[in-house]
Amino acid sequence: MPNLRELENALPVGPLKIIAMDSAAELGKRVNDYLVTFRQNMKKDIHKDPTFHGYIEDNYLIKAECPRFGSGEGKGVLYESVRGADLFIIVDVCNHSLTYSVNGYTNYKSPDDHYQDLKRMIAATNGKAHRINVVMPFLYEGRQHRRTGRESLDCAYALSELADMGVTNFITFDAHDPRVQNATPLCGFDNFTPPYQFMRALLDNVPDLIIDKDHMVVISPDEGALDRAVYFANVLKVNTGMFYKRRDYTTIVNGKNPIVAHEFLGDNIEGKDVIIIDDMISSGGSMLDTAKQLKEMKAKRVFICCTFGLFTEGLSAFDKAYEQGYFDKVITTNLTYLPPELSEREYYITADMSKFLASIIDFMNHDVSMTNVMTPTEKINEVLKKYNNREEYNI
Repeated sequence: MPNLRELENALPVGPLKIIAMDSAAELGKRVNDYLVTFRQNMKKDIHKDPTFHGYIEDNYLIKAECPRFGSGEGKGVLYESVRGADLFIIVDVCNHSLTYSVNGYTNYKSPDDHYQDLKRMIAATNGKAHRINVVMPFLYEGRQHRRTGRESLDCAYALSELADMGVTNFITFDAHDPRVQNATPLCGFDNFTPPYQFMRALLDNVPDLIIDKDHMVVISPDEGALDRAVYFANVLKVNTGMFYKRRDYTTIVNGKNPIVAHEFLGDNIEGKDVIIIDDMISSGGSMLDTAKQLKEMKAKRVFICCTFGLFTEGLSAFDKAYEQGYFDKVITTNLTYLPPELSEREYYITADMSKFLASIIDFMNHDVSMTNVMTPTEKINEVLKKYNNREEYNI
């Protein structure tokens, strides 16, 4: 874990407590395990001082739940005290695997249900916890971040509502548009990206990569992901390119203008490994069309790296595309729910974010500058140097 000395010399805001909502139970457990390890390995005489009461524990997760009545109504319930605690609530609004009963019928939880449960939990803790921090990896309604017509501003309203309920800090990953934080200018809003974890996952699973501008290129599948691709390409010291979506603006299908074609802007990619980087895979149609075009342009291998793998229309299209050779690997993080069958696919790789998230929570609990965990450039360069020299790395 980086910058341990800075943590050791800082006072925590309050005793650390974590509520992992049922939607993020697995992620919360992994984060908790890392935090326990971090602090048990940081034992110093100063931590015996009463100021550090509750600093080193065997468990930071507290028991809480949102049970439902037969009518479908719910409530937030705490089974432990959070008074005076620096509380972190982890929620995954994209977990579609959870159900509850409504008048005898089974109903699957939607993002709206998870958001309501989050508010219930905040309502149960507010006025007692010293500080409330919401860890929402996939930002609720993040794709409805701006108004282009007679539309609602769902994401901005949600942030404003949570701020009014007493939330001090928001922690999210790869927000579709981070400028939505302007809705709550007096609250903390930290938006993290996973390029380091993508790089580690790729290097650990593809041992014959040659990372230079003659053998690799980083591609943005649309203009919205260009900043991510440019940063990644600059760190790897390779070239970048992009596709832009040519749309039919005379037609509206499902609330948006349909894509007519993906047009490529960039240098010759023949014989090169290509990394496509984006924030999410929704249905995956655009991503697979991009991968197909890259293969038709004689790319050597195509690696798809996306922060959130939603796979809203299942995996059959990806299975078919893989069989046809349109891509070689798909890498997504474990920040949102992943279908169990995904781990069975030979083309799939998980970029584990739990250690990174534990570091974020630990730094924030100490009120230490988040610059320590927000800029992974040095870590990526160090890993690349050791990889190119075929050395063991564990950073």
